[in-house]
Amino acid sequence: MDLKLLLISTLLGVFCYSNAQKEGNECINANAKYCGECIQAGAKCGWCKDPDFLKQGETVSTRCDELQSLIKRGCSDAMIENPHGEQKTLKNKTVTNRRKGAEKLRPEDITQIQPQKLSLTLRSGEPQTFNLKFKRAEDYPIDLYYLMDLSYSMKDDLENVKNLGTSLMLEMSKITSDFRIGFGSFVEKTVMPYISTTPAKLLNPCTGDQNCTSPFSYKNVLKLTSNGKNFNTLVGQQQISGNLDSPEGGFDAIMQVAVCGDHIGWRNVTRLLVFSTDAGFHFAGDGKLGGIVLPNDGKCHLENNVYTMSHYYDYPSIAHLVQKLSDNNIQTIFAVTEEFQPVYQELKNLIPKSAVGTLSANSSNVINLIIDAYNSLSSEVILENSKLPEGVTLAYTSRCKNGVVSEGESGRKCSNISIGDEVMFSISVTSKGCPKQGKPEIIKIKPLGFTEEVEITLNFICECECNKDGIKNSQLCHFGNGTYECGACKCNEGRVGRQCECSSNDVATEDMDRTCRKDNGTDICSNNGDCVCGTCECKKRDNPEERYSGQYCECDNFNCDRSGNKLCGGHGRCECRVCICDPMWTGSACDCSLDNSTCMASNKQICNGRGTCECGTCKCTDPKFQGPTCETCPTCPGVCTEHKECVQCRAFGTGEKKDTCERDCSYFNLIKVKDRDKLPQPNDASYPVMHCKERDANDCWFYYTYAVNNNTEKEVHVVDTLDCPAGPDIIPIVAGVVAGIVLIGLALLLIWKLLMIIHDRREFAKFEKEKMNAKWDTQENPIYKSPINQFQNPSYGRKAAVL
Repeated sequence: MDLKLLLISTLLGVFCYSNAQKEGNECINANAKYCGECIQAGAKCGWCKDPDFLKQGETVSTRCDELQSLIKRGCSDAMIENPHGEQKTLKNKTVTNRRKGAEKLRPEDITQIQPQKLSLTLRSGEPQTFNLKFKRAEDYPIDLYYLMDLSYSMKDDLENVKNLGTSLMLEMSKITSDFRIGFGSFVEKTVMPYISTTPAKLLNPCTGDQNCTSPFSYKNVLKLTSNGKNFNTLVGQQQISGNLDSPEGGFDAIMQVAVCGDHIGWRNVTRLLVFSTDAGFHFAGDGKLGGIVLPNDGKCHLENNVYTMSHYYDYPSIAHLVQKLSDNNIQTIFAVTEEFQPVYQELKNLIPKSAVGTLSANSSNVINLIIDAYNSLSSEVILENSKLPEGVTLAYTSRCKNGVVSEGESGRKCSNISIGDEVMFSISVTSKGCPKQGKPEIIKIKPLGFTEEVEITLNFICECECNKDGIKNSQLCHFGNGTYECGACKCNEGRVGRQCECSSNDVATEDMDRTCRKDNGTDICSNNGDCVCGTCECKKRDNPEERYSGQYCECDNFNCDRSGNKLCGGHGRCECRVCICDPMWTGSACDCSLDNSTCMASNKQICNGRGTCECGTCKCTDPKFQGPTCETCPTCPGVCTEHKECVQCRAFGTGEKKDTCERDCSYFNLIKVKDRDKLPQPNDASYPVMHCKERDANDCWFYYTYAVNNNTEKEVHVVDTLDCPAGPDIIPIVAGVVAGIVLIGLALLLIWKLLMIIHDRREFAKFEKEKMNAKWDTQENPIYKSPINQFQNPSYGRKAAVL
């Protein structure tokens, strides 16, 4: 099992490495035949337009390579085509610093987003980044349209909404001085098979004596107005209606409110749609229940403020609604009863810039619900962009309040924005290849729910500058069979070859192949290329640094000798499998330095006059000398004395250099051994070893060896204990001291023994005395009882009876 895992890991590693190499060589992989193809391959790619750049056997596509590779191959900067993108700001009106109560501005004069118009010129793979500023303006105008379900279950809600106009106007005046309100209502489609009832029942769909209006799909009751009293009057005239099933046709109404801008009266300001209901909703496909199969067309069909095509078009889909609400910058507030909260919460997740509020049973809390929902929606800004051309991508980075930075999808939005706050977005635009055949494209970026937007014109770099100087039907391209541009021939259709000298129909002929065989051999182009038009075009390698060349592709720049695992030792270049060394280097792998400075000894002599300098390294001719410059002689007299002080301080912490030991004596490696037998012997090592015996200030001897090993490292082995012999005059003193200590010890021992005997005798006498005093008298001990009992036979002493 382990072997299988190891094999799989190895194969994956090779595969990933191979893929990484290929992905990294986008310029080579492009196989570009002309300059325009090359620069579309990636931002790192350049085209060498030098006519003499190509070597024999190299294809035209090798003009396309990474910039550093082209320069290394001999193409000067001036001959490399490497265009770059740019950006221009066409409209950059600063955001509005407006305060409530200040001079009233028209909505079109208020700016919340900056800049407003840009022009970007894009080079393939090279991003163009710009900053977009958003500032939420104070006292920004608001249009609010109240769309209400008038089915019978909403009867008590209608009574509370009748006074909504003036109350809501009063509350909204705290937020903006420019507020307008409108009203619309909906019930359900009125298709006969769908509602399964009679025409008479349609006149009054409610049961009993309830007076209801006939069912309808959607009515625009009141166009947006700043007259709250007018709102109250018209809403007060509304009557409820009836319906047979619980889901309502609210999606039809939302679609018409979104697309019928002129009928509703939307301005280019903040647009709010309040959708109030106590039921679910029908959506696309449900119309089949009434025989309606045509998809909703997303267009306005209001006549006399009534939706007239409910019987003809199906309900819109959720995705269709999302698109139309976004296109018309409408933010939706779903005011629904608690029972349907989960349903509309899911719907909210599908509709950007929407909110859900819990409506009380009779809609008495609708004003607070609207205010809270508006604050929630307006405190968040989310950027969206129009459809992008194929090959164009956008990347967003947001810089929100309190230094919060986000990227990816989170980089599109900022939350908790208050009035007057500024946030910044960094937007990078990148193209791949040449989208739309180089034709300019316009994209737009805007905050969801706002009418303002940034218009960006995209221009694409698809050709090189040198393309403009191209010569059509140039004589340089075999009598006019191609266009000479950017240093190479761009052949006409049906022509091939470096100079377009062959017809594509005559490429693979035996006569042409013969000219591609070296020395009349069997291999075409040395098996390293293809014979095109009688000329070898060498294959490309995955590694852009490796190339085949030569008339027969017999040469390469990667099969030369190596040194230190580097091609030509890192001191030359490989040409046709031979190293061409840099100055001051020689050898088949350019690994031999001609610089003698590394062989210079301290006496300014080459190798100390005791060797020769070969490839920057000393070869010592005197066997006693060694080291990088033949200056070290381990067996020469005076070596032991030279190193004595350093060995003493490092091994024993004594001597004259003990205070400067770390600074002066770190030039050798110290190895401690237990005794002299463990010291290296001359015959045991492959290098000279010097044995030393030195005496310190206390007449103690220490033993060590000194040597320079094969790695030119200095080594010292030292016995870790000093050999300190005792002198003759000290022996009697020591003996006398020892004898005195012994006598004193004996005397003390005798004294202690005598004292112990006396003590023991006294204790014994005391014990005997106490023993005598411990005898008890029978009269004195009250519990004493004699152990002797007497018994007498009553017949004892009498004569026996006569029988």
